[in-house]
Amino acid sequence: MNIYEFKVRKSHKDYVSLSEYKDKVLLIFNSAPFCGLSHQYKGIQKLYQKYQKNGFEILDFPCNQFAYEAPISDEKIQSYCEINFQTTFTTFFKVKVNGKKADPLFKFLREKQPKDMDKNGKNKKGFLRLFLGNKIKWNFTKFLVNKEGKVLYRFSPSVSPREIEIYIKKILDIK
Repeated sequence: MNIYEFKVRKSHKDYVSLSEYKDKVLLIFNSAPFCGLSHQYKGIQKLYQKYQKNGFEILDFPCNQFAYEAPISDEKIQSYCEINFQTTFTTFFKVKVNGKKADPLFKFLREKQPKDMDKNGKNKKGFLRLFLGNKIKWNFTKFLVNKEGKVLYRFSPSVSPREIEIYIKKILDIK
């Protein structure tokens, strides 16, 4: 199975096949509009504006599993992010990223990149990893996928969009 075999929910009625993103570099992340890390939306939007013309796409999946920081409807989340952070990338419907009801896409992402990396591309070590394994620790865990659909990197929530830009440029082959 590869990333292009998944379908994700875009609205109440619509599902989108990730095959629509074939030949694109993808940044996939779980988010929450009321998370203390929500300021990252602005940095993620800047990356989108800067590299979209080079085949870069962003897939935002709100998640209410961490301290209930996405308690509003899917439509309100998208509107909130557009108004407060000027986002123009695609925001999908809320998903669960951990547990028995975790979205299949996030199960796949966690399996392919089970460890968070820091800004230097090193696997993060820590107390939580011992107990949580490959589970997503918090909102704004970011996955980078190359044009062939291979999950190359998983960045911890504390790694800023600016800090992953070097990896995006590398995958896009931009000097």
